[in-house]
Amino acid sequence: MKNVEWTIDGHMLTIRIDLSQDFGPSSSGKTRIIASTEGNVSVGPDREEKIGLNVYRPKNADDSQPRKSANE
Repeated sequence: MKNVEWTIDGHMLTIRIDLSQDFGPSSSGKTRIIASTEGNVSVGPDREEKIGLNVYRPKNADDSQPRKSANE
């Protein structure tokens, strides 16, 4: 997991993510990864519930390459 913490209190799942983190570009390159469970994982050792979480932001305009027009 990257930048994901959670606790279970009774029937409540509380997730904590530091939104200032940046783990680089996604595999498509269109977004920046902030947090991820990196697939589906169990919420606890004695629980049957699973979680699959991805938190991301669009790439900054400064990060993107200029697009070529159809005529180029």
